Amino acid sequence: MGSQLPEPITPAGRDGLAAILERPRETVVALDFDGTLAEIVPDPEQARAHPGAVPAIAALAPRVASVAVLTGRPAGVAVRYGGFAGVPGLEHLVVLGHYGAEHWDAVSGTVHAPAPHPGVAAVRAELPGFLDSLGAWEGIWIEEKGRAVAVHTRRASDPQAAFEALREPVAGLAARHGLIVEPGRLVLELRPPGVDKGVALLEYVREHQAAAVLYAGDDLGDLAAYAAVEKLRSDGVPGLLLCSGSADVPELAERADVLLPGPAEVVAYLAALAERLPRP
Repeated sequence: MGSQLPEPITPAGRDGLAAILERPRETVVALDFDGTLAEIVPDPEQARAHPGAVPAIAALAPRVASVAVLTGRPAGVAVRYGGFAGVPGLEHLVVLGHYGAEHWDAVSGTVHAPAPHPGVAAVRAELPGFLDSLGAWEGIWIEEKGRAVAVHTRRASDPQAAFEALREPVAGLAARHGLIVEPGRLVLELRPPGVDKGVALLEYVREHQAAAVLYAGDDLGDLAAYAAVEKLRSDGVPGLLLCSGSADVPELAERADVLLPGPAEVVAYLAALAERLPRP
């Protein structure tokens, strides 16, 4: 007998779970990385997938149409931090990095991506002096992300105040270079427009002609993916929305079907779902 799954709190979520259980081989499962499969840590370079994440995904992946990790990180970084390469059962795993701009698949083991936006290099060069001119260096950390640049305030003496103070000037800097700002939990990411998790998820679900979709996320950047699932529902494709760390981002939690405290519970949910689905 399969493990119990938390009951979705919304009618749409209950329909989504029912569709996944009824048609798993036509289901796409998409998962954010940081905060969903990996704990949020002060230094993003130290983030690693929860120890149970790879076994849970390896159990689930052969039973559904596809599992995709959808992240703002470079695809190759997510693969390394997740430990996804060369794992039996993950042969068809896909990592969509930089909000879908990069594509890694376990079959080829290679990353495919277009040329980077020139504004990213310009912003990367300008940011140190820009932050210095604002007197905003103390506790502020710049993360190089290849096709994006992130400004973190988690180490500041008052992280939230530093975050709010930087939002408007950083948005202005991004706009001058043809970029947009994606806010997250104490982080402002400057990246090219027209690419977000919603666009990537819609394209991926439609590419697989999925009959159902599950998406799990934890931060403001996941709102676009939530909107994509809601759009798919309106088009007749049932969907299930999981929220990791539900107390941290109420904008996400209030739209979710299943509220989970954090990555450990997300991993447990994926493992329980795998147990409920027929073996390949």
